[in-house]
Amino acid sequence: MIQIQQKIRNTILAALPVIAIAPAAHAQWTFTNLHPAGSTWSEAQAASGGQQTGYASVSGMPSASLWSGTAASWVDLHPAGATESSARAISGGQQAGLAIVGGVTRASLWSGTAASWVDLHPAGALSSRVYAMSGGQQAGYANMGGAFRASLWNGTAASWVDLNPVGATRSEAFAVSGGQQAGYAVMDGQQHAGVWHGTAASWVDLNPAGSTFSDVRGISGGQQVGTAQFGGVTRAGLWNGTAASWVDLNPAGASSSEAHAVSGGWQAGFAVFGGVPHAGVWNGTAASWVDLDSFQPGGFAFTQATGVSSDGTHLYVSGIGYSTLSFRFEALLWTRPLVTACGLADIGRAGGEPGADGTLDNNDFIVFIDYFFAQNPLADRGVTGGVPGSDGVWDNHDFIVFIDQFFAGC
Repeated sequence: MIQIQQKIRNTILAALPVIAIAPAAHAQWTFTNLHPAGSTWSEAQAASGGQQTGYASVSGMPSASLWSGTAASWVDLHPAGATESSARAISGGQQAGLAIVGGVTRASLWSGTAASWVDLHPAGALSSRVYAMSGGQQAGYANMGGAFRASLWNGTAASWVDLNPVGATRSEAFAVSGGQQAGYAVMDGQQHAGVWHGTAASWVDLNPAGSTFSDVRGISGGQQVGTAQFGGVTRAGLWNGTAASWVDLNPAGASSSEAHAVSGGWQAGFAVFGGVPHAGVWNGTAASWVDLDSFQPGGFAFTQATGVSSDGTHLYVSGIGYSTLSFRFEALLWTRPLVTACGLADIGRAGGEPGADGTLDNNDFIVFIDYFFAQNPLADRGVTGGVPGSDGVWDNHDFIVFIDQFFAGC
């Protein structure tokens, strides 16, 4: 049986060039300028579902901001009495970042309005800030006695937890997800990427072998993204919980790169080509790089991606760009249909790797055939009667549904 299956597989794959598979148009990216009317400067720093957060400078005052996909949807989160504010994180209908009140930078939390502001500043701190939030937790730093210490909150100032590992002279937590926090700690004068599980003692060092500098900027689903420096070159990277798991995401031709966010298997950040930063996304490998700068209409000298999320139907990448028309930084958003737009046939990425990428090509066919004959659950594409869906059974319906969806295209 195995030999017969292998012959069928080889026959199908050998026929691909003859079949001349060309179903589907690629899923298209839509570019949106989020810069609010009347603002002199804006940046989108994070995304969650269909919302984005960051700040906009209004009447010379940087103000924490919230968007829902358009410039007109802008909401001013600036709390009363603050001289400056900025939102860096968003999750579950809440936003987090900082507000400067009474000359002190204070970790802050909002629930969609300026009036909802909650002061998370821990007792005794000289300054504090939230960089990330997820599942009701907030992560950032608190300056205690002149030293930055990675910090964790659960919605109140009193809930503050000091995550600074033993032996570290400085630390910050830039990400939080699923009970994990991630960022860096300075050990023996060198900055090391790392993760925590809610306590200082749980610190795990992620610094890759040979790296002289590293940090984690985003975490989701057991993956961490950030940067590591080798030979003076900063390279975007991906981890899966250990230093040895580090994957170099630096795209071909890029002189340097940084990854700032991760969600649902997508990583977002930027890569530098010819000295110019280009916003982009990855799907787990350097070769999967998609240059989002090519989808801007022109007029931006450079772009950077800062956040990535989905609402189940679309992928959202927030970021910033420097406008050569207005001579200012402006909040930006890239959107594209999620893989559901390509149906159940979207199963393979470039290079034949498993995973959906919003396009249909030979990779999808190759990956499906491999999974189908291996009876891998990822080949479960059809239910009785050939109706699309998964039924936990490996049979001919899966093959029929895949073929129908494949040639239907995106």
